[in-house]
Amino acid sequence: METISTFLTKDHRACDEEFANLENEVAKENWNEAENKLTKFSNDLLHHFDMEEKVMFLAFEEKTGMTQGPTAMMRMEHEQMRQLLTHLAQDIEKKDKNHFFGVSESLMMLMQQHNMKEEQMLYAMADAHLGSEVETVIDNMKAI
Repeated sequence: METISTFLTKDHRACDEEFANLENEVAKENWNEAENKLTKFSNDLLHHFDMEEKVMFLAFEEKTGMTQGPTAMMRMEHEQMRQLLTHLAQDIEKKDKNHFFGVSESLMMLMQQHNMKEEQMLYAMADAHLGSEVETVIDNMKAI
C-alpha cells in the first residue's frame, strides 16, 4: 500500500529535479528555456502545495484537531516559497542571473528544510493518524 509519506516524498524529488533543470538553464543564460523551466517548476510546486493544503492538511487537521500545529507552519512556509517564485520570475524577465541565484539559493534552503520537516515528521504523523483513510487521501490528492 502506498503511504502519504512515499507519495508526497516522491513528488518532492520530482520538484527538486525541475528546480535543478531551471537553475541549469539560467546558468547557461538560456533565458527563453529558463522561463519555460520556471513555468514547469512553478506549476509542479504549486500543484504539490495544493495537494497538501486542499487535501492532506485538511484531513490531518480534521482527524487530529491540530489546526495551529505543523500544518500551520507548513502553510506559512508555502507562502514564503510562493513569494520567492515571484522574485525568480522577475529575475528571469530582467535576465538578472546574479540576483536569480541569490533568490534560488534562499528557495533551495527553504525547500530542503521544509521537505525534511514534512518527510521526517508530518507525513509520518499523517500516515499514523489517518490510518485506513490514507488510500482515500492519496486518491483525493491525485484527483487535483
